[in-house]
Amino acid sequence: MATNPLFGPAAQTREQRARVLQQMQTTFPKLKTKATTYASQLYDRYIAGELSWLQVRQALDATAG
Repeated sequence: MATNPLFGPAAQTREQRARVLQQMQTTFPKLKTKATTYASQLYDRYIAGELSWLQVRQALDATAG
């Protein structure tokens, strides 16, 4: 399987990205408890491999401002 440069070595598959997101939400609980519907949709797109985490953060930062 070829690696996708948008994702780190521990986030190449859907399952791995779900685990990475879960770990981030455990470390930073507000990622889950304060997540808007829009943020949840972005998280789903990250897990699906449609967006990198950087793209998720950029989209969230653009709406925060």
